[in-house]
Amino acid sequence: MIYESIEFAMDGAVARITLNRPDKLNSFTPTMHAELSDAITQAEAKAARVLVLSGNGRAFCAGQDLSEREMSAGSAPIDLGNTIEKYYAPLVRRLRALPIPVVVGVNGVAAGAGANLALAGDIVIAKQSASFIQPFCRLGLLPDTGGTYALPRLVGHARAMGLALLGEKLSAQDAANWGLIWQCVADDQFDARLNELAAHFSGAATKGLAYTKHALNQSLSNSLDEQLDLERDLMRELGSSADYAEGVAAFLGKRQPVFKGK
Repeated sequence: MIYESIEFAMDGAVARITLNRPDKLNSFTPTMHAELSDAITQAEAKAARVLVLSGNGRAFCAGQDLSEREMSAGSAPIDLGNTIEKYYAPLVRRLRALPIPVVVGVNGVAAGAGANLALAGDIVIAKQSASFIQPFCRLGLLPDTGGTYALPRLVGHARAMGLALLGEKLSAQDAANWGLIWQCVADDQFDARLNELAAHFSGAATKGLAYTKHALNQSLSNSLDEQLDLERDLMRELGSSADYAEGVAAFLGKRQPVFKGK
């Protein structure tokens, strides 16, 4: 596929997807959704060990491109549920289920579905000048793309309500202070930090990270007993992995481990 709305590149074990509609603040279209899906498939096929997602221009993603949804008097209503079912829900499910870390670099404003797309990542960093907005209330809608799931779990009920019902801008620094994201980074250090994370995960124990990601996601719905059983089962399998053997050998030999991701 020739990409029009995104950029995709492989750098060793690092897959990079960059949203590339800067003149439209990287807002979503059906074409962008199709290209994102194809790029993720390419990353999996090429055995990527980390996926880095960011945007070009002054925005990370402004959500849905509303210029494609001009509504005139008497026009038939748009089935937004179908849009969620066809595009946004599969994207969130896929990112959450990827057996590799998903690092999101929020380079500018992240609004609506764009903000909640970022929250579907595993490690989210943002430029100090970036911001997060849940503007759905201004359109008579609710935070989709997993927003109603992620927000209360990340920042608590009261703050989730404030963000969703008021639609006020949240700075990157406050997002980090609230626990919405992992880290707020000075603008001039952002690219270096994103590259540092990509390099770290490209040489990490990928299978162990995948199981950690799975276990933490399952903990959001499991009981304590269910979670303890899951930890037992996953640790049993990881204990026989090549990376665990390498990690122990490196620890005992006082050297850096060389993980293969298996």
